[in-house]
Amino acid sequence: MSLISTLALAMGSSWVSGINLYAAVATLGLLGRFAHLQLPGELGVLTNWWVIGIGLGLYLVEFVADKIPYVDSAWDAVHTFIRIPAGAILAAAAFGDFDKGVQVIAFLLGGGLALTSHGTKAATRAAINTSPEPASNIIASLAEDVVGVSAVALAFSHPYIAISIVVVAVVVSIFLIRRILRYFSNVTLKIRELFT
Repeated sequence: MSLISTLALAMGSSWVSGINLYAAVATLGLLGRFAHLQLPGELGVLTNWWVIGIGLGLYLVEFVADKIPYVDSAWDAVHTFIRIPAGAILAAAAFGDFDKGVQVIAFLLGGGLALTSHGTKAATRAAINTSPEPASNIIASLAEDVVGVSAVALAFSHPYIAISIVVVAVVVSIFLIRRILRYFSNVTLKIRELFT
């Protein structure tokens, strides 16, 4: 696998892990197993039937939990400690055939990408939960599922496009996180005013 393809898969899978880790793991495993796509570095372990099965099982649990307002935010809070390290590990594992220094850099960047996407997802979903109707939550969750699976598959077929999407997504995330934090700050101030 070329350096660009490995980079696209490392960036794409670590970014997606911040949104939907289990979809990323299951998609990588299924593509490696059934589409006979060569997973770079040490990611070949994801084609193991146990890994695929557990990834799919956890994806189904997340699929349901992610559609329920407030349950999704609790799920995201717990997964802060799972998605970000997993994104770092996926990126480092993709560069498993490279020098240890490159693997450490991939680990750090993968964790940063997972943190960016996870932070944006968690903050956005918390803001969506303030709306009274449940449809927006379900639509956002379904969109995340589609983006997760598509981004991983795109990294195989069109690595330059996948890298570009991740870079644009990080820039958008930085912009969105600032706006969402400002929104929550305003909500907190209004709540304080009610009680004072």
